[in-house]
Amino acid sequence: MSANPPRPPLALPGGRPVPRPAGDERSLPEDRPDHHRGTPAPKCAGLDDARVRPAPVAPSALTLPGLVQHPAEVERNRFQRVVAGLDVPIAGAEVGLRRVLIRLIEECARHNGHADLLRERIDGVTGT
Repeated sequence: MSANPPRPPLALPGGRPVPRPAGDERSLPEDRPDHHRGTPAPKCAGLDDARVRPAPVAPSALTLPGLVQHPAEVERNRFQRVVAGLDVPIAGAEVGLRRVLIRLIEECARHNGHADLLRERIDGVTGT
């Protein structure tokens, strides 16, 4: 029997998955990517194109769509290289699926934090 038996999926309003609060080493890379992938949508909710596309903090070019696009590209690139064995350029010397998953979680979490700051700058909304 597994240390982490299957559980019914929990979700926040809007459908963002809630990761298990505790578990063995396997639960982190199983739960966290889906949680972090689901986080940008509520942070962008209610903003029209005119408000979401301009960079809200000059002179930075950082935007909410850019914060969504970048981790998706990083994830695709790293999985192509490590899982599919394709010769895709990658920064650093990551080897193995576990390391790729942990790096993806770190990348997404950092970008979600930046999205909090950008959203607050755009219209004052916090806690999404």
